[in-house]
Amino acid sequence: MNCSADSSPIDVTDILARLRGLSAAEEFFAILGVSYDPKVLDVSRLHIMKRVGQYLAEEDLSGLPDQVIAARVRATLERAYEDFAISSPLSHRVFKVLKDHDPNKPATPGRTFVPFDAVLKRFEEE
Repeated sequence: MNCSADSSPIDVTDILARLRGLSAAEEFFAILGVSYDPKVLDVSRLHIMKRVGQYLAEEDLSGLPDQVIAARVRATLERAYEDFAISSPLSHRVFKVLKDHDPNKPATPGRTFVPFDAVLKRFEEE
């Protein structure tokens, strides 16, 4: 099932203020007229929205007309959605907790991991 935007043009009037007032990911897709698969959004909504924020932090939207802002934000949402539509959230690791626990990243020097079982064995022996 795909949730597709209708073919009518999006309302770009005061788009940034309207986007700031949204709370659900589905609302962003609807306002910006971006199609999505609910299954992808159910699994990756937080990751997609975090990635949108990361991409938008690289943009300078100040002083631009609403139509240009809407087009850039729409393209950014599409780009972030595609990141997670084609691969898992674990492969992108946008959140700190996932970055910190990347099995492909070497352990931080000075921080030794001690399994909980090893700690328990020590107390059981005493």
